Amino acid sequence: MTLSEALAFVAECVCDPWRVSAVAPSSNSLAELITGEITSSHAPIIELGPGTGVFTRWLLQRGVPERQLALVESGAEFARKLDGKFPGAQILCMDASLLAQADLFDGQMAGAIVSGLPLVSMSTRKVVGVLRSAFTHLRPGGSLYQFTYYPRCPVRRSVLARCGLQAKWIGGTFFNLPPAAVYKISRLDQPVLHANSPRIAPSPRTELQTAPFCVRFP
Repeated sequence: MTLSEALAFVAECVCDPWRVSAVAPSSNSLAELITGEITSSHAPIIELGPGTGVFTRWLLQRGVPERQLALVESGAEFARKLDGKFPGAQILCMDASLLAQADLFDGQMAGAIVSGLPLVSMSTRKVVGVLRSAFTHLRPGGSLYQFTYYPRCPVRRSVLARCGLQAKWIGGTFFNLPPAAVYKISRLDQPVLHANSPRIAPSPRTELQTAPFCVRFP
C-alpha cells in the first residue's frame, strides 16, 4: 500500500466512516487469503467495494486480465482513483445493491465475486439487495468471497436461507488491522466452480433499466 492510498483511505473514513467501516486499508495478508481460490479461469471477476484497490492488485497477480474486472465502488473519490490505477477495468460508481440493473461484460457471467463491503453495518434489506444483485451476475458454481472483522459470518443464517445461499469459513489472518476472516458464500446444493472447471455459457439476461452510475471520470 502506498502513502497516497493510505491518505485517500483516511480521507474517506473522515468523510463517511459508516460506509468505510474500517480503521485501516486491507493488508496483503488478507488480500492473499480472499483471492486464494481465484485464478484466470474464473474471469470475469466482480469486486464490490474495492476501496484503494488492494484486492484488485492481487486479482491481477492471480492472472485475471484487467479488462475482465468490474470494480463496483460507491465512493466517488475511491472510484476516480481506481479509474486511474486500472484503466482497463470497468469502473462502476454505484450502490452494490443496484448491481442487478447494470450490464457487465456484455452479458457474460462472472466466475467469482470478491467483496470488501461492510455487510455487518448494513440493514438486512440492504444485505439482501446486495446478495441478490451480485448473484444475478454469478454463473453456476461461482462464489462470493466476503471478509469480516467479526468472529462469525457477516451474513446471518436467516438471510442466507432467504437468499438460497450457504456460507463456508475459508480462513483468518492476524496480520491485518483488525484481524479478519474470509467466508465463501455460494448457492445451496450447487457444486463449487474450481479452477479447472469448464466455462458455462451465460444464460439469457432480462434487459433492465440501467441504474445511474459512471464508468469513466473526467
